[in-house]
Amino acid sequence: MSLHTRREFAKLALTALPGTALLAVPRYLFAAGDSAKPNSKVAGVQIGLNVPYSFANAGMSGDDILKNCVQLGISGVELRTQPVEAFLGLPADLAGSKKGASKEQAAANKEKIREWRKSVSMNRVKEFRAQYEAAGVLIEIVKVDGIFGMKDDEIDYAFTLAKALGGRAISTEISHTESELKRLGQFADKHQLMVGYHGHATTKPEHWEKAFSLAKYNGANVDLGHFVAGNNTSPVPFLKQYHDRVTHVHLKDRKFNNGPNTPFGEGDTPIAEVLRLIRDNKWNIQGTIEFEYKIPAGSDRMTELARAIKYSRDALA
Repeated sequence: MSLHTRREFAKLALTALPGTALLAVPRYLFAAGDSAKPNSKVAGVQIGLNVPYSFANAGMSGDDILKNCVQLGISGVELRTQPVEAFLGLPADLAGSKKGASKEQAAANKEKIREWRKSVSMNRVKEFRAQYEAAGVLIEIVKVDGIFGMKDDEIDYAFTLAKALGGRAISTEISHTESELKRLGQFADKHQLMVGYHGHATTKPEHWEKAFSLAKYNGANVDLGHFVAGNNTSPVPFLKQYHDRVTHVHLKDRKFNNGPNTPFGEGDTPIAEVLRLIRDNKWNIQGTIEFEYKIPAGSDRMTELARAIKYSRDALA
């Protein structure tokens, strides 16, 4: 993974994206006095993006992720660890070993990854962070997949990695097993770094409440669309009650009764209301766009991402 200069990123930032005219990058998306740096913090609320998931490319490099974020005017992200570890030199055959490998080979590869993680230099991690921050993108949330299956030293590594990246929280899928939530919560308390447990349509408020009861730094990543689809009610009362335990909310629109994902503003999810609630209460909660709806005919992913970002910005204007 190369290290771009800020001048190079300035050229990228001012280049129109593919798709409709909506994607010509407007000046207001960038920090005052610095056209090289994007600015998606609106009225005190950080609008972010779940990457590389929202780009539908799990193998995307850190460079390409950053390039897309700058072009979209995004200045905060929830970043998975895979592009970071690729930058750090994790062998590609190990990184992709989970698919198609036998049970024995998968176990052997998992152990090799664990051994490799012991060798990681946090100075190199800081190089990755520096590249993002020089371009104007903060890595606020670090998504760690498979963390419940990690050994103790690997969990320590995950928290140390997140801090070195500048993260203020880790995110991971929620577990319904109390012992797993308690164990991970102990590491969160030890490192004093929040874990935002991501919920799906099957996740109920009581699942997060159980996690909260087990550790001070156990938190919630409330997926607004999933909450609405699965609970058939607004997430606003939950957010008001537990805002101090919410690391970030996933912005997506869905219909009630396990309905489908829709373009922003076409479902039952109170995206604008939640963003204004965060704004008015000055909560330190990132509004993280997680792109999942079907791309309309004649459009493309980057065009739709720009529309979702504009919808979120307009809600806070």
